[in-house]
Amino acid sequence: MFIQTEATPNPNTLKFLPGREISPNAPREFESAEDADASPLAADLFLIDGVSGVFFGEDFIAITKTDDFDWDHIKPFLLGAIMDGLQSGRPIVEDGPSETGHAGYEDDGANAEVIREIIDLIDTRVRPAVANDGGDILFHSYLADSGVVRLKMRGACAGCPSSTMTLKAGIENLLKHYIPEIQSVEAVE
Repeated sequence: MFIQTEATPNPNTLKFLPGREISPNAPREFESAEDADASPLAADLFLIDGVSGVFFGEDFIAITKTDDFDWDHIKPFLLGAIMDGLQSGRPIVEDGPSETGHAGYEDDGANAEVIREIIDLIDTRVRPAVANDGGDILFHSYLADSGVVRLKMRGACAGCPSSTMTLKAGIENLLKHYIPEIQSVEAVE
């Protein structure tokens, strides 16, 4: 099995492309070893010193490391764990609760149409682009009184030095162009 790797805009996140589906129905994020209970592969990756996050995209795995480890030192161990996990026959993610996407929100009627437009633009124009960089962005909330859209950054996008530029110059401009009510966009943890 050959696994390609790609750098991402986040220097602490590397994208691994094993040439097969990883999470075709919905991206999955594991922020700690405790979060990885539903995934034997993610759990194995967290056993490697320096791993601080694992993100499964449709056909890739984005792994985030801590600052005190170099990719040259941990990348061989990560490649071995990914290869073993994918060839083991174990499920990548076991049955159980899965992330369905955007955060739940109350459909109060007044903002429902704006929220649907925001989610549609994020799904069709933003998420495919950031997936190319090993990340994902989800709708979190819309504060109608101030026109603020709050988004959750995942995978390579979380903690990325260029995420502020992506939010302000990219996503904020896109949303403001299509939805006049939008005044700004901000990230939430």
